Amino acid sequence: MPEHKPLRPDELLALDRQHVWHPYGPMPGTVAPLAVESASGVRLRLAEPAYGQRELVDGMASWWSAVHGYNHPVLNAAATDQLGRMSHVMFGGLTHEPAVRLARRLVDITPEGLEHVFLADSGSVSVEVAAKMCLQYWRSLGRPEKRRLMTWRGGYHGDTWHPMSVCDPEGGMHQLWSGVLPRQVFAETPPPGFGAEPDEAYLASLRELVARHADELAAVVVEPVVQGAGGMRFHSPAYVRELRALCDEYDVLLVLDEIATGFGRTGALFAADHAGITPDVLCLGKALTGGYLTMAATLCTPRVADGISRGEVPVLAHGPTFMGNPLAAAVACASLDLLLGQDWAGEVRRVESALRTGLAPAAALPGVRDVRVLGAIGVLQLDHDVDMAAATRTAVSAGVWLRPFRDMVYAMPPYVTDDEDLARICAAMRAVAEAA
Repeated sequence: MPEHKPLRPDELLALDRQHVWHPYGPMPGTVAPLAVESASGVRLRLAEPAYGQRELVDGMASWWSAVHGYNHPVLNAAATDQLGRMSHVMFGGLTHEPAVRLARRLVDITPEGLEHVFLADSGSVSVEVAAKMCLQYWRSLGRPEKRRLMTWRGGYHGDTWHPMSVCDPEGGMHQLWSGVLPRQVFAETPPPGFGAEPDEAYLASLRELVARHADELAAVVVEPVVQGAGGMRFHSPAYVRELRALCDEYDVLLVLDEIATGFGRTGALFAADHAGITPDVLCLGKALTGGYLTMAATLCTPRVADGISRGEVPVLAHGPTFMGNPLAAAVACASLDLLLGQDWAGEVRRVESALRTGLAPAAALPGVRDVRVLGAIGVLQLDHDVDMAAATRTAVSAGVWLRPFRDMVYAMPPYVTDDEDLARICAAMRAVAEAA
């Protein structure tokens, strides 16, 4: 077996620049990333110091997925145990206990009525599968004209094809594809404020839009309560309840994208729980495996599955190579056990309280337009776009990893982050806002 000599940090970064294409970046990259050599708890250890820091408190939970932190002994043990059995086996014609246990657990904990589980590779793919389910459902029922999707502006659902088509068509990152993507139906962005009274005029506009397009709508697809990467906006659960009622009245399917909000992030186990409704299709990802491995799930009701099975093509023609990966499924089961075996709601309330306290002073800073917190999500919205390089330098100098975007400095930390580190995250966010 050849021995691989560890790369020096300068060698690693040189090769990275030469060969590695990073998300939402040019090739070659214009800003050198920070090299991480290990992670434990809520800390990332860098391969070499950056701006005077060798360890950073992770305020991002690795894009909102590492809710238990890093190198967790329970999740490590689950992965190690499963590796000793099998790391992967194809899911076509075969099955295995980790995937079956995971599907059963998801059915048990998600809103009542979701009984069937399609295991996918990533959150974007789970939305792609959801769109395919809805389109095929109506084709199977002899109504192929119901082929458009409705959503509201300000959303983000992923970077594959149909998910891009229901991202914000003007303010989002997928404007490049306008004129090429399917043309969907867009309502205005929901009025802000989780606890705000619902705007009757907005409710009326939703009703008018669904009624006008009902004959061509396959589904309404939205992020409930929190719009994530499209703008970190919070809205009243009343708008989600109204969509459920409208979809029932006008015979349209409802898809909830809970890739970012699922598994406790908003203070409820699922954001749909705030509204007290069950969608026809639910998309999950990110925190599903506690940030260890890529896996997502698309759940649906028997109505959707039975409708597809009655069609000319009675199967859902989708089958990722790594679908139902036993290693990811085993870790996901352990992650759910870990989450639900503790007072997760109390921990999220603790994080929420610390974020409220730590971010409140930022409201007085010049250039800060809004401060908002919901569950384990804290946002400072500025009146101008963030200089990413400067923001990174400021946050890292404060010993914190943040990844602002557009006009927002935000944090979605692991639930296990203690009060001292939460205060440090808030201080770094304030420093970034102040420097900006």
